[in-house]
Amino acid sequence: METDGSAAMFSKVLENQLLQTTKLVEEKLDSEIQKLDQMDEDELERLKEKRLEALRKSQQQKQEWLSKGHGEYREIPSERDFFQEVKESKKVVCHFYRDTTFRCQILDRHLVILAKKHLETKFLKLNVEKAPFLCERLRIKVIPTLALVKDGKTQDYVVGFTDLGNTDDFTTETLEWRLGCSDILNYSGSLMEPPFQNQKKIGANFKKLEKKTIRGKQYDSDSDDD
Repeated sequence: METDGSAAMFSKVLENQLLQTTKLVEEKLDSEIQKLDQMDEDELERLKEKRLEALRKSQQQKQEWLSKGHGEYREIPSERDFFQEVKESKKVVCHFYRDTTFRCQILDRHLVILAKKHLETKFLKLNVEKAPFLCERLRIKVIPTLALVKDGKTQDYVVGFTDLGNTDDFTTETLEWRLGCSDILNYSGSLMEPPFQNQKKIGANFKKLEKKTIRGKQYDSDSDDD
């Protein structure tokens, strides 16, 4: 009986919260409708023009991104191309990979999806064997590594899968969340709540690698069978 009483009380609380939320939404809608009703034709026309201008700017920005190679996950042939690509775009994710490392293939699948979803960010991949100077300059040793470049400067790294729940089965949203934590793409979810199950607290609780970390020239693999 006591359990039934607790369940009924909990149900009542949820019902009240739902009613309050619905009421707030209705009040907001009523307020917006009232504002529109009070506008004259000139004000409505100005509002329409303002929204059309915002739409035009958004479309122009989209076209600019597409012209610079955003919207697709591309491989670049050399480290020289890397410098040109990051110079052109404000936000860049570059996957430093090796053909024999199977976890690089796992990352590829997720990055293809994110490249199409987040036009504001350029997504690239570069074979470490073709970029020895760049890998040494960026202190890249573990493969796979994502270099997160903003305004032409490397701001952060995602090394292996440690920040992604330490599993090969992480979701695309988990990678999206991790990149959002570094503000390298526009993440619409809560940065305080990582999508993977093993971490429920603060989303920024991952280890951020310092750019000055000393590493060797040989590449360590994050893959077990490499």
